[in-house]
Amino acid sequence: MSQWHAVCELNQILPATGVCALVRGQQIAIFRPHDDEQLFALSNIDPFAAASVLSRGIIAEHQQTLWVASPLKKQRFRLSDGLCLEDEARSVASYPVRVSQGRVEICV
Repeated sequence: MSQWHAVCELNQILPATGVCALVRGQQIAIFRPHDDEQLFALSNIDPFAAASVLSRGIIAEHQQTLWVASPLKKQRFRLSDGLCLEDEARSVASYPVRVSQGRVEICV
């Protein structure tokens, strides 16, 4: 059964960055591309390097879509759904994320 889990305050995530949270035993990368409440949540595990690094990736826009580039091997993952631009078979899980009363919540 899925439920919402409070992770941190929104103001603890700087715009144009990502952070990692451990939610129910899963490492989840939370991204805040702009200075607003728009957030995205993906698995933090880079499937190409088998390392927990996606939260440290660079957020970029490509063809009017937001992506994160892995800091290790540079593959790009679409923030909205985790699709891997270079190899769809290696896409990562995405999670619902919201801001409620100033707190970031993830649904796992």
